[in-house]
Amino acid sequence: MRTTSDKPLHWPQIYRSLGMAATLATASMMLNACSTTPLSPYSEDTPPLILVPASKADVEDKRGRFREIFCAVLEAHGQALPDYRSCDQALTRVGTEPEGTGESVELGASELELMAVLVPGVGWDCFSNWMAKDDIAERHISQYGYDMVIPKVDAMSSSTTNARQVRDAIMAMEMTSSEPNLVLIGYSKGTPDILEAVVSYPEIRGRIAAVIAAAGAVGGSPLANDATQSQLDLLKYWPDAECASGDGGAVESLRPATRKAWLANNSLPNDFPYYSLVTYPHPDRISSVLSSSYNKLSRVDARNDSQVLFYDQVIPGSALIAYVNADHWALSVPIARTHSMIGSMFVDQNDYPREALLEAVLRFVEEELMMSRKSP
Repeated sequence: MRTTSDKPLHWPQIYRSLGMAATLATASMMLNACSTTPLSPYSEDTPPLILVPASKADVEDKRGRFREIFCAVLEAHGQALPDYRSCDQALTRVGTEPEGTGESVELGASELELMAVLVPGVGWDCFSNWMAKDDIAERHISQYGYDMVIPKVDAMSSSTTNARQVRDAIMAMEMTSSEPNLVLIGYSKGTPDILEAVVSYPEIRGRIAAVIAAAGAVGGSPLANDATQSQLDLLKYWPDAECASGDGGAVESLRPATRKAWLANNSLPNDFPYYSLVTYPHPDRISSVLSSSYNKLSRVDARNDSQVLFYDQVIPGSALIAYVNADHWALSVPIARTHSMIGSMFVDQNDYPREALLEAVLRFVEEELMMSRKSP
């Protein structure tokens, strides 16, 4: 048996890859896939909830303009970057998408010199070394005057603990602009970590230009109801892992009851705008290793990214900017780029033009900020 590169496959390596994939799947709350218990169990201990169209929930639909910007970025830069897809393949059209503005898209140097502060999801410190993550995204956006940083937060602590770490990271940053220039982007659990930070620590608000949920677990995930922190702790044994259990509250922070109660009891500050980037993959864009959790979550709603339901990814009062045709991992975790065997066998839908997406997000936010700062 040979790979496409004509190098022989070594079975011990294959078995090791299988074990890694199984552990990673476990840590992503895919255990008990055959369980028949409800993912959202009966409970009277919940705030009153209602599911309504975004327009009725004070969510502004700005997908049309974002599509124009993302398409322009892909056309100009996409084919020189990894994992190119056409615009129509990269975004999912859901319902009636607003038309674009027809305005030109600025693809030159940033005027506001925004910095993307990417707050990662559960377990990042446990497998970031193994990922051998490259700096393609940072190098790409730096060409246009943007910067990015990934602050250190606990891999397995609660959003309350991580919110303090987000606060400390922001306060330690040197201000490089007279205007707020930090764009906080929360991936998965990184979103509730950010939301708790901006509510609990008003001293950081003057530095923040915008907050973005990217596949954000805003309303939690029903998968967390069926998971335990001890299962997540298995990530400590991942190759080259440098993580600890922290306060042991990550899974509890992701449970829908926890997140929805927090949203009900806390008002988000209006010092800056909020945006929601939602993963809404076509079923054939779900990696095989994630199919079990996708199917399990589909017992609640098939419109999920394998970890979070599409409507639980929207920040209340935010602007909806895109539905992205990518599963939960494909949006932010480029496993297949550095581990081709695992990519071909398990994470087989991991390709996505992430660098072009990040550029488009920053250009969209900058355009919005420029317009708001020019208006009286």
